[in-house]
Amino acid sequence: MDYEAVIGLEVHAQLLTKTKIFCSCSSEFGAAPNTHTCPVCLGMPGVLPVLNRKVVDYTIRMALATNCTIARESRFARKNYFYPDLPKGYQISQYELPIAEHGHIFIEVNGGRRRIGITRIHMEEDAGKLIHDPNRPVSAVDFNRTGVPLIEIVSEPDIRTPEEAGAYLRKLRAILQYLEICDGNMEEGSFRCDANVSVRPVGTDTFGTRTELKNMNSFKHVENALTYEIERQKEVIEDDRELVQETRLWDPDTGVTVSMRGKEEAHDYRYFPDPDLLPLVVDEAWIEEIRSTLPELPDDRRARFVEAYGIPLYDAQVLTSSRPLADYFEACVEHFPEPKTVSNWVMGSILATLKTQNKTVEESPVSPERLAELLRLIDSGVISGKIAKTVFDEMLSSGKPPEAIVQEKGLVQVTDAEAITEVINQVLSDHAKEVSDYKAGKTKLFGFFVGQVMKGTRGKANPKMVNEILKNLLE
Repeated sequence: MDYEAVIGLEVHAQLLTKTKIFCSCSSEFGAAPNTHTCPVCLGMPGVLPVLNRKVVDYTIRMALATNCTIARESRFARKNYFYPDLPKGYQISQYELPIAEHGHIFIEVNGGRRRIGITRIHMEEDAGKLIHDPNRPVSAVDFNRTGVPLIEIVSEPDIRTPEEAGAYLRKLRAILQYLEICDGNMEEGSFRCDANVSVRPVGTDTFGTRTELKNMNSFKHVENALTYEIERQKEVIEDDRELVQETRLWDPDTGVTVSMRGKEEAHDYRYFPDPDLLPLVVDEAWIEEIRSTLPELPDDRRARFVEAYGIPLYDAQVLTSSRPLADYFEACVEHFPEPKTVSNWVMGSILATLKTQNKTVEESPVSPERLAELLRLIDSGVISGKIAKTVFDEMLSSGKPPEAIVQEKGLVQVTDAEAITEVINQVLSDHAKEVSDYKAGKTKLFGFFVGQVMKGTRGKANPKMVNEILKNLLE
C-alpha cells in the first residue's frame, strides 16, 4: 500500500525585544545564570504581569506578513503543567482567542509552488532552561529565559514531505529575519520547531495516529527526523502493530527517534483565562500603523531581483533567502553594476567561504565594496578571472584591498600582443607534433595550447587575446 505523510509544524520564534514579555528584565542571551530575573518572572506571590507593547507590535508584523486575520480582541490564558523550569507552575500563553488566525505562505519545492496554511499565531512566555550535570544525577535551572517573549506559529497539516517541511521553515525564518523581529538562530534556541506527523493511505482523508517530534535544532535535523519517523510509522502499520500517540525525541547521533512520553491533549493543560491580564484590544489604526512600516518581504524582493537585475529565478531565490545576503548583493551591485557577475561571485566564492569558515554574511571577511573592487579589476582587464581567484584567497587571509595585492605580487594581466605572440610561438615550436595533429583535424588540442600559453605566462596572459592570436597563428 502507498502511504503519504501528514505533517504540521509548531514553530516558536523568540522576539528581539530588549525586555521580557511581562516584566522589565533583559531578554539578552548569554548572561550569567539567574541574573536576568525579578519577582514577576520568578512567579513570586503578589506580583502582576504587565504586557510589553513591543511584543504585540512584532506579533502583528508577523501576522500581516503571513496573511493572517488579526483578532480585534484576544485573551491570555494559563497553561498549567509542572516542570522545574516553570517557576509559576503555569505558562502564560493564548488558547481559545489567539491574536492571529487563518494565514498562509507559499513555498517552492522541486520546481513547484505550494500553499501552506497557518492555523494561528499567538504570543506566550518562554520557560527556563534545565542544565543537566553529566557526572551526577543533578540538574540546575537557569531562569534567565523565563518570560522571554515568543510567538508560536502553528501550521495547518498541509505539509506532505520532509523537503516541504524544510522549505516551510526556511521561508518562515526568512520572513522573521526580514521583519527584524527574530534572529532565527536555531542553535541558541531562538527559532525552534516541533513536528506533528502521521501517515495514511494515499487517497484517504482520515488522519492517522500522530506523534510529536522534539529536539531538532537545525533544518537538516527536522528533515532527517521526519524521514525516519515516516518510515517507522509505515513499518508499524505494515507489521499490524498499534501506533501510539506520543512525544518522541530525535537523536541525531543514532539517527532515530525514541519515545519520550504520551502525547498530551489540550485538556491536560487545564487552560483558563489569565485573571491578571485584561483582554488585548487591537484597533484598525494600530494595525495600519504597523502595516505602513513593513519592509519588502522575501517573495517581493525575489521578484524585483529577477525584473530589475535580469538574473535567473534560481539566483534570486538563493540571494533573497536571507535579508543580510540580499543586502550584501545589492550593496555590491551598487558599486559594480553587473548583477549577473556579482551574483556568480556571491553564490560561488562568498557563500563557499562563509560555509567553510562557519560565518554569517554579516561576518564576511570580504565586504561588498572590496568584492566590487576585485570585479572592476577583472572587468578592466587588469587581472584575469583565474588570477582573481588567487587575489580573492589573499584578500581572505590578509584583509588587504585587491589592487594592493595585485601590485605587491605582480599579478597584473599581460595585454601586450607582442609578448603574448612570443610565448605562443615558443609553445608551438616546442610542440610541433601537436601542431601537426591539430592541423590534421584534432581541433580539441586547441585547449592544450591555451593551457601551455597560460602556464608560460603564469596565468597572467589575457585569455581573450591568447585565444585570438593562437587561432590566427594555427590557421
